[in-house]
Amino acid sequence: MAVGRFHGGSVDQHDVERIARATLRELGVVGAVITIEPEAQIGHWRIDIKGTHGPGQLRIKCGQGSTAQWVRQQIFDQYNAQS
Repeated sequence: MAVGRFHGGSVDQHDVERIARATLRELGVVGAVITIEPEAQIGHWRIDIKGTHGPGQLRIKCGQGSTAQWVRQQIFDQYNAQS
């Protein structure tokens, strides 16, 4: 997984979706419906996971200067804490 900064320092929905899906796959989440939506505050994202025994929802923060590793780590930490 790349750990460089995203598109000049900003994170878009496509970046978050790509990283979230790959990370959840690593955690064994297969066959679930995963939806990623921005929240009201810029840089805050909600990840809904339907059809799995793990948590149903994760919330992450990422913005200017965030790395893929930072997004990935938040997902790992929350998923493991809630499972």
